[in-house]
This record gives sequence, structure tokens and C-alpha cells, in this order.
Amino acid sequence: MRANSLALRLFVSATAWAVIILFITGIVLSSLYRHAVERSFDRRLNVYLRTLVADLAAPEDAAGEFPQSIGEPLFELPLSGWYWQVTRLDPGKHEVRASRSLWDRGLPHLENEGVAPGPDGSREGYVTGPEHQTLRQVERDIDLGNEGHYLVAVAGDAAEIDGEIDSFDQALAITFTILAAVLLLTTMFQVRFGLAPLKRITNSLAAIRAGRGERLTGEFPEEIAPLARETNALIDANKEIVERARTHVGNLAHALKTPLSVMVNEASARPSDPLAGKVLEQGAIIRDQVARHLERARLAARHSVVGTVTDVAPVVTSLVRTMEKIHHDRGLAVDVRADDTARFRGERPDLEEMIGNLVDNACKWAGSRVSIEVVRAPGTAESSTETVHITVDDDGPGLTAAEREQAAKRGLRLDESKPGSGLGLSIVTDLATLYGGNLKLGAAPLGGLRAELVLPAG
Repeated sequence: MRANSLALRLFVSATAWAVIILFITGIVLSSLYRHAVERSFDRRLNVYLRTLVADLAAPEDAAGEFPQSIGEPLFELPLSGWYWQVTRLDPGKHEVRASRSLWDRGLPHLENEGVAPGPDGSREGYVTGPEHQTLRQVERDIDLGNEGHYLVAVAGDAAEIDGEIDSFDQALAITFTILAAVLLLTTMFQVRFGLAPLKRITNSLAAIRAGRGERLTGEFPEEIAPLARETNALIDANKEIVERARTHVGNLAHALKTPLSVMVNEASARPSDPLAGKVLEQGAIIRDQVARHLERARLAARHSVVGTVTDVAPVVTSLVRTMEKIHHDRGLAVDVRADDTARFRGERPDLEEMIGNLVDNACKWAGSRVSIEVVRAPGTAESSTETVHITVDDDGPGLTAAEREQAAKRGLRLDESKPGSGLGLSIVTDLATLYGGNLKLGAAPLGGLRAELVLPAG
């Protein structure tokens, strides 16, 4: 998942909501469990409180030691955290009875702590005990009429409540952590599964651009299918436009060829006429210009075709065999080092024309040796596009820096002793530029000219 990707956005948003929901759910569950534990603890305290009330209400002749039986030994253990206290509230008859565990201390009144009574008149809340520990206390006013008015309070150590809640919170945290991990994995799977059709479209488009396919094929989800249909329609429209452009270029070539031939033939029939000579001169220029611009139009149309790639090594090998046959009487040694994985993003005839011109030029000027190297170069920081570097060296006389600047100009020949029209390097430069590449001329390690052709890789 890369930055600013759709997959990362979906994953982060789903993860954030899952974490928020789990956090809120954990707080709610912990709060509900605390209330449940407190209610259970209060019920236990109320049992002891009702036992004390029963002892208070017992007839005097049946009364023995107070209380008769409360059923909890912790009330006998000094400062155990479990206490009961009965306070008589009748005016002038203040009397306090307490459990042995309170020793010489006393319990605070919840009414003084601001705790409101419940529907049944009892109060429940937290107080600070004799040893400064937190206690959960339940108290109730008991009016026995002539036998007295009492406030009965029972308190227990709140550490039991905290212990139960801590254990629950730990189990809840472990459970939710595992659940969060499972949800993250599930979310990641859902994102990858949901975006798989987009990945298929990306791979299909890359295959079309690399020449391994022509259209987007396969079944796509309802949300993606319109995109695939429109993309296929765009590819078809592109091919139709290119084909139409080629047709127009061909028609224009034929339309200009006939009148131009008539003009040249008529001028040739009058060799003594100065005007005819001028017509022949300008006719040759027109023919060259028309051929040049038609060729550029043809190349531009061809370059716009999506998905055309060519293996470079077979083209180089085939051209080398041809050149060795042409120059066999000179005994030239042509060394070839070509990467079999190098592929040119363009059509084979254009690649043959570019490499053919460079190799032919090198063979014409070489003394005895020509070296050809083809490598595939990765993208750079300036451009992530991979390139193919085709380097042609010879051991001929080479060119000076000034001559190298002039060599690529159209129709310019630096040495009339060699056959040719002077268009070879210019054609290579034009073709390379149309494909987004370039041609560099320099000094070869063999001593002659180095021509390095850089083209986009397929």
C-alpha cells in the first residue's frame, strides 16, 4: 500500500473506525460490568444488613449477644475491611454498636457524604475506611417504633470490586487486541479483494502498452465494467485515428507524386531552357521536403499506436549479418553484445532504419572493427521510464566536436568521397525524437566515432 493510494485510504479509514468502535465498546462493556459487580456486591452487603435488622427487631427476651449470627468471620477480624455499625438515632439515646473488625473506629454516614437514598430508602456508595482503604457501603434507616430508630450500615472492602473489574478489563483488552488484529487482517484482505479488478485493469493496460495484449478482457464488477468498456472504446478509437492518418498520408503522397512528376518531366524535356533548370532544382527540393514531412507524419501516426514493442537483439543481429555481406571484401570485424531482454517501445521498421543507418555509417568509415552494444537501463530520478541504449563504435578517423555538431544536420555531408545522401544521421535523429529518445555523438574508445542511441524500453 503506497502513499496516496486508494488501498491505503480504504485500509486506514476502515482501521480507524474499527479501533474507535472497539475502544468505545470496551469502555461501555467495562462500565456495564462494573455496575453488575457493584450490584452483586451490594446484594451481598444487603444480606448482612437484613441480618442485623432482624436481630434488632428480635424480642428482648430472645435477644442474646448482638448480633446473633451474621455468618461472616471477617467481621470479627480487626481492620479486615469488612465492618458493620448500628447507630441509634433517638434523641437522648445515642448508642453505637459495631463489629469487632472496626476496633475503636467508626463508619461515616453516606447521608453526610451527599448520597441520595434509593427507592427503598437505602443508600449505596463508596467511603474511606479506617485504614484509608476504599469501602463499598450500604446503609438504611430502620424505625422500630417504641423500640427505637436506628441507622444500620454494612461496608465491605472495595478492593474485591476493583480486582474483579481489573481481571475483566485485562481479559477484555486481550480479547479486543486479538479481535483488532483479526479485523486488520480481514480489512486488508477485503481491500485487496475489493480492488483486485482495478489491479487487473492496471496489469492489462501495462500489457497493452508493452505489446502483450490489445484489449481489456475478462469479466469485471458492475462498478468497474463501464471503465473497461470506455477504455476499450478509447483503444479502438486510437487505432481508427492512426489508420485514418496513415490513409491520408498515403493519399497525399499519391496526390503530390503525379503533378510533381509531370513538372519534372516537362522541365527535363527542355534542357536548354534556364527556367526548366530552375524548375528541376526546385522540384528536387519539393520532392525532398514532401518526402521528409510525409515520413514524419507516417512516423508520428505509427508512434501513437498503443502497445507496439520490438525485441532489439534480433534486429541488431539481422542488420549485422547484412552489413557483413555488403562489406565482406573489407574484412570488417563486427562485435555484438546485446541484452536479450532489451525491447524497444515502437515498431520494428523504425528500429531497423535507425540502427541500420548507424551501423552502415560505422561500417563505411571503420578501418577494421565495429562494436555494437545493446543494454537496458533502469529509470532515473528525473524519469522513471526504462530506456534502451544502443551504442555503435568504429575505429575510423572519427569527428571533431565541431564536426559532430554538424553531422546530424539534414543533407550535410562532411566527406563527399563516401557514397550516400547525408540524410542517415538526420533520419535517426528525427525518428529518435519522435519516440522520445535521442542520439548522442562522441569519441569511441576504438578511436573513431561513437553513436549512442537512447530509446524508450518496452
